[in-house]
Amino acid sequence: MNLRFHNTLTHQKEEFKSIQDGEVKMYNCGPTVYDYVHVGNLRAFLFADILRRTLEYNDFKVKQVMNITDVGHLRSDADEGEDKMTAALKREGKSLNLDSLKELADFYTTAFLKNLDELNIEKPTLMPKASENIQEDLQLIERLDQKGFVYKTSDGLYFDTSKDPNYGRLGGINRDAAEDQFRIEQNPEKRHPQDFALWKFNNDLGWESSYGKGFPGWHIECSAMSMKYLGETFDIHTGGVDHIPIHHNNEIAQSEAATGKSLAHYWLHNAFVNVSDGGKMAKSAGNFLKLQDLENEGISPLAYRYWLLTSHYRSPVNLNLEALKGSQAALDRLASHLSSAATGGAINPAYQQKFHQFINDDLDTPKALALVWDLIKDQNVSEADKGATILDFDRVFGLNLEKLSEPADFEIPAEISRLADEREAARQNKDWKKADELRDQIRRLGFEISDTESGQKISK
Repeated sequence: MNLRFHNTLTHQKEEFKSIQDGEVKMYNCGPTVYDYVHVGNLRAFLFADILRRTLEYNDFKVKQVMNITDVGHLRSDADEGEDKMTAALKREGKSLNLDSLKELADFYTTAFLKNLDELNIEKPTLMPKASENIQEDLQLIERLDQKGFVYKTSDGLYFDTSKDPNYGRLGGINRDAAEDQFRIEQNPEKRHPQDFALWKFNNDLGWESSYGKGFPGWHIECSAMSMKYLGETFDIHTGGVDHIPIHHNNEIAQSEAATGKSLAHYWLHNAFVNVSDGGKMAKSAGNFLKLQDLENEGISPLAYRYWLLTSHYRSPVNLNLEALKGSQAALDRLASHLSSAATGGAINPAYQQKFHQFINDDLDTPKALALVWDLIKDQNVSEADKGATILDFDRVFGLNLEKLSEPADFEIPAEISRLADEREAARQNKDWKKADELRDQIRRLGFEISDTESGQKISK
């Protein structure tokens, strides 16, 4: 069954064909580790994980590279403002030197990796750090310089976009459009508004080079790392839709100018997680939530994962706590069903074929999830076969259902038992609000409670 993806480069859904049979090389834009990531950021990494799992479900061997940006990402995508890592050093009262930069980056990288574990996101094959690939950046800049694409200003080295007749083709960006389309601030030394930094001079924080002390631009880092670990042309590049106008167009421009080859054959982008007012969740706007904030509301990380799977990755979603709580309840019911299902079943071929059809059609997880509930209601499929089939689907969903459905093998604390009894009494009295509040309280204490035909089930 053929895979089809919506390719931002061609603006249409295409059949996927890898460069090498049975193998896929994929690059995912990773986090800038100057702060904790928010749940909106995490959608991009979950999307990349679903993509990888789908490729593996289709028997591809995947080499996945996700970078860690620990230097060079300025406040504006257009290379204006302060470096985010430098600003974070000042925010936390740390010295402006490379040792402090590494300490800061390591702290937030560890926090990011913990979030990946909590969301059951498979670790990429490689996670290179920008700060450990400076020489690769400089080598790429030298290749561009030799071909006449580089010019110097008082603050750094820039790529001359006028020498690339195809600049902006990703997403159909018009290079002659108004400057605000590119969100680029005025820099009188730039030859053209869309020109972007390859190297920023900085005498206080940076690396020595033949061009002068400084640090690489954000865009050159991704080009250098992706080509170093995947080759000058690879299969798939992903990121959020906000990367399309500037970051990814800049990656394409500088990479292809240097090599004369296509950088990636397929470009896939996920949509935003918006907040209640319809705006994009962002640290700069102060309207972001971390996974821990959701857990404080009684919503587990895997319930957040389930909620994101109920929408297509290219569709914007509005963060809604009630909807998230509904996803938590649905995940609890699904785990409960599996825990009570008979074992030793076989994967149902008809349902597996439908699942394959949905997931191979540009990762249609909403239809694939709906299929699970159709399967559960199907009286013509044995409970054992239902369990085996759902666990097969979970190879893509990544909800860790096998572990969630394991029978409890622990001592339930007296406080949890007391709260569970109170909740059952509230349910008997049809006091659903109190029952939900008690469920949330139990969850905050590290336990899950779900309702089964044989009564309440408590799990860690």
